[in-house]
Amino acid sequence: MPHHELPLLALIVLTGLYAGAQNTLAGGGSFITFPVLLLGGLNPLSANITSTIALFPNQVTTAIAGRKLAGPAGKLSLRMLFGLSIAGGIVGAILLLNTPVSFFSRLVPWLVLFATVMFAWGSFRKQPLQTTANVPLPVLVCVQFIIGVYGGYFGGGIGFLMLAALSIAGQHVRMATATKNVLAMAMNASAVAIFMFSSQIDWPSALALAAGGVAGAFVGTWLMSRLSEKILRGFVVLVGVVLTVWLFIR
Repeated sequence: MPHHELPLLALIVLTGLYAGAQNTLAGGGSFITFPVLLLGGLNPLSANITSTIALFPNQVTTAIAGRKLAGPAGKLSLRMLFGLSIAGGIVGAILLLNTPVSFFSRLVPWLVLFATVMFAWGSFRKQPLQTTANVPLPVLVCVQFIIGVYGGYFGGGIGFLMLAALSIAGQHVRMATATKNVLAMAMNASAVAIFMFSSQIDWPSALALAAGGVAGAFVGTWLMSRLSEKILRGFVVLVGVVLTVWLFIR
């Protein structure tokens, strides 16, 4: 674990502030927190777990704010979606804790690359028209569970995976966004409950990030009508590309 000097903790608080605002405005806050924690001396596994713990209060706030807009997807009720997300998050978190640091360090550049591609695709693709596709129930169950596993394991780009799946299942954009936030919170709630017992958590960094993240949610709300979402998403994609290249060559 790194030596927590005051300037480093101050940088982490500011990072959490930005990430919290970024999550409120456009998503992708973990793209900012993850590299800063790596630069602060954490190994990739510890950085991933610490970031998940720290950003959870921000996710809870977002999920509660939009809970009334969330709803079922096709034949899957919101309660069933919630349960699948929790179950998948538990499996993903257990898999992560049983992944050796050396293996995860080799895997993480590919995870970040995948997450960056998903974020770019979700940010800049043309929004589909309302769909009424009748997706079979077993397919919906499998897809949501697999997304939950990925969310508990790493989670980068998870919002756009869910938006795509929920849109295909028939939800309109506003409902899909609200439902996505509730399900992402469910995945991370189960992961956080398991990660709390991990020795990989760097608690000073997690608390500093969390404090910044909570404040960032209020900043993001204030900035919502003042900043271009596409510029914010573009910045996240740029960070993801730079981070991917750096992880592959480090």
